[in-house]
Amino acid sequence: MKLYCLSVLYKGEPKAALLKAASDVSSFSFFQRSSVQEFMTFTSQLIVERSTKGSRASVKEQDYLCHVYVRNDGLAGVVIADSEYPSRVAFTLLEKVLDDFSRQVDRSEWPVGSPSTISYAALDGYLSTYQNPREADPMSKVQAELDETKIILHNTMESLLERGEKIDDLVSKSEVLGIHSKAFYKTARKQNSCCAVM
Repeated sequence: MKLYCLSVLYKGEPKAALLKAASDVSSFSFFQRSSVQEFMTFTSQLIVERSTKGSRASVKEQDYLCHVYVRNDGLAGVVIADSEYPSRVAFTLLEKVLDDFSRQVDRSEWPVGSPSTISYAALDGYLSTYQNPREADPMSKVQAELDETKIILHNTMESLLERGEKIDDLVSKSEVLGIHSKAFYKTARKQNSCCAVM
């Protein structure tokens, strides 16, 4: 699970303007990084432009998911992550970031702002904190613990069933062994009775 980009944009008419962005492109080769960042910025703007105000959506592109949340006031956020990243956590992150951004940055700066003019430094912190959704989101952590407990219980039940089956096999084998041992005892007694008489 990986987050690649977290962006805050303003949905104006007709274009969306990038206000601030943070990205982690360390998994790409050095020579691809600037192209990847440009593509993520372009994709974020395009998705916000095509989304309606007051909407949330997830757009799949190859192995990546772009989660977008456009508020009614035009403030928008985009998270670009791999396809394994939980959507619920991504939208929780977007809601937190947009609420925090709207408290720290004056609304009059949104339509005319740009990454160089907007003073908001929290995006990098959010991006690094939410790299591991289980640690950042309490619900994901509880869900992971429940899944682990479920796996342990499932394995325990399987081992109990296997043990029960093994005990059943031993009992049936001992019954077969008992029959064979009785037959052997009888055969040995008959053969030994001939030897004892002489």
